[in-house]
Amino acid sequence: MRRFKLWASAVLVLAVIVAGSWAVWNFELRWRPKTITRHQAEITNLLQSAGWVSPGLPGKKLYMVSYRNCPECIRFKLEEVPKLSAKNVDSRVIEIARRDVNGLTNSTAAERATVAQLWITRSWKLMQAWEAVPADAWTAPGIPRADGDMARTAVVESGRNLVDRLQPLLKDNGINFAYPTLIWWNDKGEMRGCACERRETYRFVRRELGA
Repeated sequence: MRRFKLWASAVLVLAVIVAGSWAVWNFELRWRPKTITRHQAEITNLLQSAGWVSPGLPGKKLYMVSYRNCPECIRFKLEEVPKLSAKNVDSRVIEIARRDVNGLTNSTAAERATVAQLWITRSWKLMQAWEAVPADAWTAPGIPRADGDMARTAVVESGRNLVDRLQPLLKDNGINFAYPTLIWWNDKGEMRGCACERRETYRFVRRELGA
């Protein structure tokens, strides 16, 4: 009986440890961003040379790779960007018009025209105007078409190539690219990043950016 009680106690302790470890992983560790230690210079150059738009704030820089009708991207912009802006974080949004895949269309002519215009003009006001209208209703008024314009089509393709190049570089750092992917620098000067599709990741981004 005594031996049974000892075994039962050991099993109970082990169960508590396992349950505690799982809880820490499920509620904390799995959502933490990653420190980017490999390919830093290349990733930085890709981000800085992209056609990002931002409110032009003087604080820390947050790069966000997004596409117009990505639900998770829209949620982050609505819920988190105002909080970050209030702390002078410069949210630098890189909009992409995704490639068609297996015959399925992933962007519209209006979207491609607007993405090209954003990359060329870096207009935060234009992005706000675009996002104030339902994606399907946006006609890109007054914006030159990208389709049929070699220069503007090349700009659209630059965004797609950016994603192609970022994916393996981030994967080498334990980040599986998704929309939105966020990259920033913390107070220690470390490059940090996450594929922040879930709200559970937001608190870490805010904490590291002082918001």
